[in-house]
Amino acid sequence: MSGFDQEGPPVGERERPQPVEFRNLANDTLAIVLAGGRGSRLVELTDWRAKPAVPFGGKFRIIDFALSNCVNSGIRRIGVCTQYKAQSLIRHLQRGWSFLDGRFDEFVELLPAQQRVTADWYRGTADAVYQNIDILRRHRRKYVLVLAGDHVYKMDYTRMLADHAASGAVMTVACIEVPRAEASQFGVMTVDADRRVSAFDEKPAHPAPMPGHPDKVLASMGIYVFDETFLYDQLIRDAEDGESSHDFGKDLIPWMIRTSLHVNAHSFRDSCVNMSKGRPYWRDAGTLDAYWEANIELTRVVPDLNLYDVNWPIWSYQEQLPPAKFVFDDDERRGMAVDSLVSGGCIVSGSRLRRSVLFSNVHVQDYCDIEDSVILPNVEIGRHVTLRRAVVDKYCRLPDGLTAGVDPEEDRKRFHVTERGVTVIVPESLGQRVHHLR
Repeated sequence: MSGFDQEGPPVGERERPQPVEFRNLANDTLAIVLAGGRGSRLVELTDWRAKPAVPFGGKFRIIDFALSNCVNSGIRRIGVCTQYKAQSLIRHLQRGWSFLDGRFDEFVELLPAQQRVTADWYRGTADAVYQNIDILRRHRRKYVLVLAGDHVYKMDYTRMLADHAASGAVMTVACIEVPRAEASQFGVMTVDADRRVSAFDEKPAHPAPMPGHPDKVLASMGIYVFDETFLYDQLIRDAEDGESSHDFGKDLIPWMIRTSLHVNAHSFRDSCVNMSKGRPYWRDAGTLDAYWEANIELTRVVPDLNLYDVNWPIWSYQEQLPPAKFVFDDDERRGMAVDSLVSGGCIVSGSRLRRSVLFSNVHVQDYCDIEDSVILPNVEIGRHVTLRRAVVDKYCRLPDGLTAGVDPEEDRKRFHVTERGVTVIVPESLGQRVHHLR
């Protein structure tokens, strides 16, 4: 399998069920989801929650995508490493991901930073796995799949596992082509004709472009497959290195390449479930602008991310809520939504929505005009409110007559406004105190 510069149908359109050998690979794999980071570029949205717990797409949280990929791929032994302000994430996992059956050794197991091996909290991505090494060893799987819990994408991990097993490598890194201008946000790799990684540079200021593509680089997705015994040996070696920052991208992968170990590059195109216009769908959503854009993209007639694929569903905690409701049909007081996603429990009373995403339990009072906005759960919007290009956090109570997103300079006096002019409203900026988990 060699997906670099190739077109092809996404995995979601290929035949099912999975071949027997793929199911065996899934059964031989333990997945570790790294979900302890804050995601500071999301600013106020991660003041009270870790980035993987940030709501996304009308009814999900970001971590649901990595976990759904595991379950849909047949990988049902999953550990989740948590650290930064993890309570809302923990509650979400307990409520929404307890359906796996422990009688068949299936689980989503929480791995909070608890100083089991050292007296430190998680110091890096590799250290987060190392500090749980005694727990992981008990499962005795042939492969360990390490995932970031803060990206939005759909991927069949068994195809990456098959690529790893066939390559004979000790480690495989999933990679994707990204614009060279964005390379400073990623680990950038160079590969040879056999897809063996020959160089790896974490977040370089001046990255090497792909051969024949001066405007692109090959970037790591933060998705790794290791042979189990090899991984644990490397984690122990790295933990004893006083000069290491204990990170996969900064330390372990460059060390392996320097010592001529076989690190394999797996093209995301070969295992992507969601193609859009011939391109694999993958979003970091790591800045407020990227987060807003990724959500608003879903309001298009044919969005880049297909949330309606019954063959590859996104699982989540599904609260029992009544249907969305739209009331009043007068000329100046009409409850309506156009090109929008509106979740259960929402009531739109005599107001207009365009190109917006309403999460669960949003109540919009009369005479509001909302466009290009993302409204997170349990928000109350008063009468005569105008919103343009806004993100409204959970539990906000927008007062009557509030206008946001129309005059960025005026908004900056009260709210955070991004470089691209998206206004972010959180309860604290409205002088409100929230006693609920976000």
